[in-house]
Amino acid sequence: MRSPRPLNVRVRPQMKALTFTDVFEPTGDDKPIRVLARISVLSTEDGGRNGPFTTSYRPNHNFGAPSDRVFYVGQVEVPEGTWVHPGEIRDLVVTFLNVRGLSELLQVVRTWRIQEGPKHVATGEVLALLAEA
Repeated sequence: MRSPRPLNVRVRPQMKALTFTDVFEPTGDDKPIRVLARISVLSTEDGGRNGPFTTSYRPNHNFGAPSDRVFYVGQVEVPEGTWVHPGEIRDLVVTFLNVRGLSELLQVVRTWRIQEGPKHVATGEVLALLAEA
């Protein structure tokens, strides 16, 4: 009986799994964080969205490197009855859930990636921190 051929298997180092509370631990302050942001939407030709978005747009907000998979929950507030098209630059309010570490990231002139899943669709820049609604 022949011995089986060895399998050519690569073993990847074990990565620490993040739990929901590692990233999204509430701060104890239920008030959301609101910022005025300059949203630069990538054109379709540059790999952005195929169509416009309107009220209650909730993409992923990534403050890390493009390969980072830590996202924050934030809603882009588009005025009722208007649309934001690929290639446009608009100053809009973004309302974020207030979770641990986010307030330190949201400083004036800070930029971040706006994504739909892994796809980069826009860039945001904090213009001002806003008082509660």
